[in-house]
Amino acid sequence: MLTKLLTLATGLLLLASHAFAATVQDEQGTFTLDNTPQRIVVLELSFADALAAVDVSPVGIADDNDASRILPEVRAHLKPWQSVGTRAQPSLEAISALKPDLIIADSSRHSGIYAALQHIAPVLLLKSRNETYAENLHSAAVIGEVVGKKAQMQARLDQHKQQMAHWASQLPKGTHVAFGTSREQQFNLHTRDTYTGSVLTALGLDVPPVMAGAAMPSVGLEQLLALNPEWLLIAHYREESIAKRWMQDPLWQMLTAAQKQQVAAVDSNAWARMRGIFAAERIARDTVSIFHQPLSAVK
Repeated sequence: MLTKLLTLATGLLLLASHAFAATVQDEQGTFTLDNTPQRIVVLELSFADALAAVDVSPVGIADDNDASRILPEVRAHLKPWQSVGTRAQPSLEAISALKPDLIIADSSRHSGIYAALQHIAPVLLLKSRNETYAENLHSAAVIGEVVGKKAQMQARLDQHKQQMAHWASQLPKGTHVAFGTSREQQFNLHTRDTYTGSVLTALGLDVPPVMAGAAMPSVGLEQLLALNPEWLLIAHYREESIAKRWMQDPLWQMLTAAQKQQVAAVDSNAWARMRGIFAAERIARDTVSIFHQPLSAVK
């Protein structure tokens, strides 16, 4: 009798685990996972954002060895994790040591180590680095399905859509806005085909289109003046930033955004490194705050 009960219990456990089996399309084709993953390692910040949206905590994150790269609102939904190195070069040894049953990797950064990752655990390969806002939301839905949280993710995405519509209603539709990231010697414009550019576009703002076939072109002050946005939002990657030097150039004062004191600095993690549901909501909230409290200082 005991043997029969044990056999029955084992069978029920197997049925329960396979009840969550998921088959989805990723960047490699068809991806199937037979069991709900319990130990997940993510190699991009956007994947951590997606898991946080359904209160699933990865055991490992490629967080660039800096936990502060993860937005506070994302960290609030996660348990402590182990860093597995940088997003550009995650440590295979550190990943393997965590004994994951699922790895979520970026099709742009990690295609070269895809085979090596597969020797460790099943790999879900999705867009992250070069994705748009719409592609990010699609990836979040895929992740929700793979981790057995399809309904919860759909509910969170519905809530997100409502929140974004609310913030969009507080912004002047069609306003010409430019966002860029500034380093020591380079300013990259994020067009409407980038993640942040497409978030701003979804909020009803007018964002510059692709330039010379580049979604994120490096531009000079003269090119920025030719675009002449009404608002200029800048994420400074470095303390020494080329945009700060531009402010001393006479051409800078010809910018409409400068003349109207509609230039503002924004957080580089939220606006440029992170992508995801929480990240988009942070961008929208920041934009509403900036538009209603105009600032002229680029920090």
